Amino acid sequence: MPVWGYRNEATSARSLVAFHQIEGLYVDRGVTFSELKGTLVAFAKQFYGSSIKYRFRPSFFPFTEPSAEMDITCFICGGKGCRICKHSGWLEVLGSGMVHPHVFKAVGYDPEIYSGYAFGMGIERTALLRYNIDDIRILYENDVRFLKQF
Repeated sequence: MPVWGYRNEATSARSLVAFHQIEGLYVDRGVTFSELKGTLVAFAKQFYGSSIKYRFRPSFFPFTEPSAEMDITCFICGGKGCRICKHSGWLEVLGSGMVHPHVFKAVGYDPEIYSGYAFGMGIERTALLRYNIDDIRILYENDVRFLKQF
Protein backbone atom coordinates (compact mmCIF):
# COMPACT_ATOMS: atom_id res chain seq x y z
CA MET A 1 0.00 0.00 0.00
CA PRO A 2 1.57 3.35 -0.99
CA VAL A 3 1.64 5.94 1.80
CA TRP A 4 3.27 9.31 2.45
CA GLY A 5 6.43 9.12 4.52
CA TYR A 6 8.31 11.91 6.25
CA ARG A 7 11.86 12.14 7.54
CA ASN A 8 13.60 14.75 9.63
CA GLU A 9 16.59 15.45 7.43
CA ALA A 10 17.64 17.85 4.72
CA THR A 11 16.57 17.30 1.12
CA SER A 12 19.42 16.01 -1.02
CA ALA A 13 20.08 14.47 -4.42
CA ARG A 14 18.99 11.08 -3.07
CA SER A 15 16.34 11.82 -0.43
CA LEU A 16 13.32 14.03 0.13
CA VAL A 17 11.72 15.23 3.36
CA ALA A 18 8.30 13.95 2.16
CA PHE A 19 8.16 10.88 -0.03
CA HIS A 20 5.87 8.04 -1.09
CA GLN A 21 6.54 4.66 0.47
CA ILE A 22 5.24 1.23 -0.42
CA GLU A 23 5.18 -1.46 2.23
CA GLY A 24 4.78 -5.22 2.18
CA LEU A 25 3.86 -7.73 4.87
CA TYR A 26 3.89 -11.53 4.78
CA VAL A 27 2.58 -13.62 7.69
CA ASP A 28 2.30 -17.40 7.95
CA ARG A 29 3.45 -20.26 10.12
CA GLY A 30 7.22 -20.71 10.28
CA VAL A 31 8.31 -17.73 8.16
CA THR A 32 12.09 -17.21 8.36
CA PHE A 33 14.58 -14.40 7.83
CA SER A 34 16.12 -16.37 4.96
CA GLU A 35 12.73 -16.24 3.20
CA LEU A 36 12.69 -12.47 3.67
CA LYS A 37 16.17 -12.16 2.18
CA GLY A 38 15.32 -14.50 -0.69
CA THR A 39 12.19 -12.53 -1.56
CA LEU A 40 13.98 -9.18 -1.48
CA VAL A 41 16.98 -10.41 -3.49
CA ALA A 42 14.62 -11.89 -6.11
CA PHE A 43 12.78 -8.55 -6.32
CA ALA A 44 16.02 -6.55 -6.58
CA LYS A 45 17.45 -8.76 -9.33
CA GLN A 46 14.20 -8.64 -11.29
CA PHE A 47 13.77 -4.88 -10.88
CA TYR A 48 17.37 -3.60 -11.06
CA GLY A 49 18.99 -6.36 -13.15
CA SER A 50 20.40 -9.80 -12.40
CA SER A 51 24.00 -8.57 -12.18
CA ILE A 52 23.46 -6.15 -9.26
CA LYS A 53 25.52 -6.50 -6.14
CA TYR A 54 23.64 -6.17 -2.87
CA ARG A 55 24.16 -6.35 0.86
CA PHE A 56 22.06 -6.44 4.02
CA ARG A 57 23.03 -4.26 7.00
CA PRO A 58 21.65 -4.57 10.53
CA SER A 59 19.30 -1.73 11.38
CA PHE A 60 16.53 -0.75 13.79
CA PHE A 61 12.83 -0.43 13.13
CA PRO A 62 10.43 -0.48 16.10
CA PHE A 63 8.07 -3.13 14.72
CA THR A 64 10.63 -5.66 13.48
CA GLU A 65 13.38 -7.73 15.10
CA PRO A 66 15.83 -8.46 13.62
CA SER A 67 15.79 -5.52 11.22
CA ALA A 68 17.94 -4.91 8.15
CA GLU A 69 18.44 -2.43 5.34
CA MET A 70 19.23 -3.62 1.84
CA ASP A 71 21.75 -1.72 -0.28
CA ILE A 72 22.78 -2.10 -3.91
CA THR A 73 25.95 -0.92 -5.62
CA CYS A 74 25.69 2.73 -6.68
CA PHE A 75 24.62 2.95 -10.32
CA ILE A 76 26.36 6.31 -10.85
CA CYS A 77 29.89 5.41 -9.74
CA GLY A 78 29.77 1.61 -9.93
CA GLY A 79 30.73 1.35 -6.27
CA LYS A 80 33.72 3.70 -6.38
CA GLY A 81 32.03 6.49 -4.38
CA CYS A 82 30.27 9.70 -5.45
CA ARG A 83 27.93 12.37 -4.07
CA ILE A 84 24.82 10.26 -4.70
CA CYS A 85 26.08 7.37 -2.53
CA LYS A 86 27.81 9.70 -0.06
CA HIS A 87 31.13 8.23 -1.24
CA SER A 88 30.25 4.79 0.17
CA GLY A 89 29.68 2.98 -3.14
CA TRP A 90 26.27 1.77 -1.89
CA LEU A 91 22.67 3.02 -2.11
CA GLU A 92 19.98 2.06 0.38
CA VAL A 93 17.06 0.41 -1.39
CA LEU A 94 14.72 -0.61 1.43
CA GLY A 95 14.23 -1.39 5.09
CA SER A 96 12.97 -4.74 6.32
CA GLY A 97 12.74 -7.17 9.18
CA MET A 98 10.91 -9.95 10.95
CA VAL A 99 7.65 -8.80 12.54
CA HIS A 100 8.19 -8.33 16.28
CA PRO A 101 6.22 -10.77 18.51
CA HIS A 102 4.62 -7.80 20.32
CA VAL A 103 2.98 -6.78 17.04
CA PHE A 104 1.37 -10.20 16.71
CA LYS A 105 0.17 -10.09 20.32
CA ALA A 106 -1.35 -6.62 19.74
CA VAL A 107 -3.48 -7.91 16.87
CA GLY A 108 -4.48 -11.17 18.52
CA TYR A 109 -2.10 -13.55 16.71
CA ASP A 110 -0.09 -16.07 18.72
CA PRO A 111 3.62 -15.33 18.04
CA GLU A 112 4.43 -18.92 18.98
CA ILE A 113 2.44 -20.02 15.92
CA TYR A 114 2.79 -17.13 13.45
CA SER A 115 5.79 -15.24 12.16
CA GLY A 116 6.28 -12.89 9.27
CA TYR A 117 8.33 -10.23 7.61
CA ALA A 118 7.76 -6.66 6.56
CA PHE A 119 9.56 -4.30 4.20
CA GLY A 120 9.21 -0.76 2.93
CA MET A 121 10.78 1.23 0.12
CA GLY A 122 10.52 4.80 -1.11
CA ILE A 123 8.89 4.97 -4.53
CA GLU A 124 10.88 8.04 -5.58
CA ARG A 125 14.21 6.43 -4.65
CA THR A 126 13.15 3.23 -6.42
CA ALA A 127 12.53 5.28 -9.59
CA LEU A 128 15.86 7.11 -9.10
CA LEU A 129 17.72 3.80 -9.04
CA ARG A 130 15.71 2.07 -11.77
CA TYR A 131 16.03 4.90 -14.30
CA ASN A 132 19.54 6.13 -13.38
CA ILE A 133 18.31 9.56 -12.30
CA ASP A 134 21.13 11.41 -10.56
CA ASP A 135 18.99 13.84 -8.53
CA ILE A 136 15.69 12.80 -6.93
CA ARG A 137 14.46 16.41 -6.73
CA ILE A 138 13.93 16.54 -10.50
CA LEU A 139 10.90 14.27 -10.08
CA TYR A 140 8.98 17.21 -8.55
CA GLU A 141 10.18 20.03 -10.82
CA ASN A 142 7.44 19.33 -13.39
CA ASP A 143 9.88 19.64 -16.29
CA VAL A 144 7.92 18.11 -19.17
CA ARG A 145 11.12 17.46 -21.14
CA PHE A 146 12.30 15.21 -18.32
CA LEU A 147 8.93 13.62 -17.52
CA LYS A 148 8.11 12.77 -21.18
CA GLN A 149 10.73 10.02 -21.21
CA PHE A 150 8.60 7.97 -18.81
